Amino acid sequence: MKYNVIISDRAKEMLGMHIRFLAQVNKAAATKLKNRFMEEMRSLQELPHRYPFFNENYIPANKYHKLYVENWYLVLYQIKDSTVCVDWIVDCRQDYQWLLR
Repeated sequence: MKYNVIISDRAKEMLGMHIRFLAQVNKAAATKLKNRFMEEMRSLQELPHRYPFFNENYIPANKYHKLYVENWYLVLYQIKDSTVCVDWIVDCRQDYQWLLR
């Protein structure tokens, strides 16, 4: 079964911010990171359940799965029937506690 992967506007915006920031320092690294993100998100078409749930006190249990890209970026997504919805892309080196409130 193939899942339909939808990336929310918010997640696209967050990814764009991360890529633009890196491009200011190293354009080749930014291109590599973008390609890595696309590869990982495309892989969610096949086995989205392979990543564990993101369980925090302020987020409903078993709502979001978590996928780490390049060890620094956290992708949070939901699975609804045959659709994967990517909702957040967060740089783990920054404070993302606002997400948990």
